[in-house]
Amino acid sequence: MKLPLQITFHGIDHSDAVEERIREKVAKLEQFYDRITACRVAIEAHHRNTSNLHHSGEPFHIRIDLTVPGTELVVKRDPKDAHDHEDINVALRDAFQAMERQLKEFAARQRDETRIQAAEA
Repeated sequence: MKLPLQITFHGIDHSDAVEERIREKVAKLEQFYDRITACRVAIEAHHRNTSNLHHSGEPFHIRIDLTVPGTELVVKRDPKDAHDHEDINVALRDAFQAMERQLKEFAARQRDETRIQAAEA
């Protein structure tokens, strides 16, 4: 992974395993679009989630900020149902799937714009 990656934990203890999982997910995003210039991932837990990363009764809130040329893509996962995203792995999966969709849509728009510009030239 070449891009700057910032991972922050709020309201929970740092986890090397979670950090490694995030790095793997970001590397996968780079496969879809190799011009990502920066990525920030914030994991936040409220109330009782002080250190248990797997199941503590309160949902995890995930925010991913991905900087690409000309814009920033943002995914913010604040579960509506109290039982959604109680597991950090599920919360990360859902957030990164949403970011993957956004990134693919962005890349497709970029390709379309490039084709249009080439046709006009």
